[in-house]
Amino acid sequence: MRVELINTGSELLLGRVLNTHQQWIGQQLAGVGYELAIQQTIPDTESSIEVAVSEAIERSELVIVTGGLGPTGDDMTRQRIAELLEVSLVDHQETRDRIISHFQKRNRPMPESVMVQAKVLEGSTVLPNEYGTAPGLAVSTSKGWLILLPGPPRELRPMYTVYVAPFLAKELPPRRKMVTRTIKTMGIGESTVEELISQELSEFLAQGLEIGYCARVGEVDVRMVAYGSSGPRLIKESETIVRQCLKEYVFGADEDRLEDFIVYGLIERNQTLVVAESCTGGYLSHRITNVSGSSAVFPAGHCVYSNESKESILGVSKIALEKGAVSQSVAREMADRVRLLHKADYALATTGIAGPTGGTEEKPVGTVYIGISTAQGTRVIKECNRCDRETFKYVTSQQALNLLRREWYKKARH
Repeated sequence: MRVELINTGSELLLGRVLNTHQQWIGQQLAGVGYELAIQQTIPDTESSIEVAVSEAIERSELVIVTGGLGPTGDDMTRQRIAELLEVSLVDHQETRDRIISHFQKRNRPMPESVMVQAKVLEGSTVLPNEYGTAPGLAVSTSKGWLILLPGPPRELRPMYTVYVAPFLAKELPPRRKMVTRTIKTMGIGESTVEELISQELSEFLAQGLEIGYCARVGEVDVRMVAYGSSGPRLIKESETIVRQCLKEYVFGADEDRLEDFIVYGLIERNQTLVVAESCTGGYLSHRITNVSGSSAVFPAGHCVYSNESKESILGVSKIALEKGAVSQSVAREMADRVRLLHKADYALATTGIAGPTGGTEEKPVGTVYIGISTAQGTRVIKECNRCDRETFKYVTSQQALNLLRREWYKKARH
């Protein structure tokens, strides 16, 4: 089955808005056996929409179009596709009532122009939008189905999950079962990952298993795909081998995040974590508190950016700071002091040079010290993350969280 995705929006092409639809919709499709063959992003013009959609519905059984369903002048998708398919736009009373209710609940005045969103393609299946005002539409084509969805992710994603996925499962089920699994690793290079697992998986590759690698900042994903009735078995047995080969480098699978692993691990152990951050500027705390339930295990995080705050808030010694805030001794004291201050089981500390200025020959830009403190002792590692400031913060926070994960792995082995 051929599947296409068309994202409309000049703002996407101008780089003003990040296009996350391809990644997210692609994941949803692949997870149930659809393979996305073509993805294109087009501007908000009538000719672009007409050409892209007309060509897509001629060659593909499933075409998904995002964007252009709103009430403003540049929202042309609904009207243009109605003209292309030679169908009328008709009022949909349920959508009209939903739009009125949307504004009443928020105590906001309702511009009359928004009611254009209550006009739907005659004969289409209306997909309700419970997070906005523009409904989605499913339109039958000569080859299969055309799905129209609003552009904002906060509206599109729940609509897809609640309405589109069940609709497709009923009306256009995939012709062959596809099973996927992604094993997530960190602390190891892409080539090394392949060296460790490729030979061990050769038997499964001969049976039809497909494997791919994706290197991202601080991580390497191992993606496995299998088809047909033997797919679940191939994936299950292959995952076991991958985990055995990569051991402590594996931290999760599929959509798992390292911060989820850490918070859920703390909850399971009934333990607490605190952090003291300098160069990461609160980013480590931000990631931890993004996980629901973190309040039970994360009593405090301190952003101590200046030497004065390191000394006055944490009690880092003036002697250590005078020798250099970016140092093993300061990272050690930061971790020790913040753990004792809050009587926590674990503490993480970061101090470094994010750049692009501030580096020296002895301590170049990217130098960072990360400390972990427990009741059994304190350990500090030194890294050099030569990248832009934002990426530096992410990589350093990833290394800090991984330091705690490796601590657990080490204890489990003993």
